Amino acid sequence: MDWLLTVSFDNIVMSAITCLVLREVFLATLPDSIAGPGGWLIDETDD
Repeated sequence: MDWLLTVSFDNIVMSAITCLVLREVFLATLPDSIAGPGGWLIDETDD
């Protein structure tokens, strides 16, 4: 449980930014059938 005390706000923010950047890279590089409108990994259609 001591490891929980070592997590700082900066660690959490950097993890969130990394996830957002990876998502944008995936959207830009993967074909639409995987990450795009109707894609099986990331579906960008509005519900």
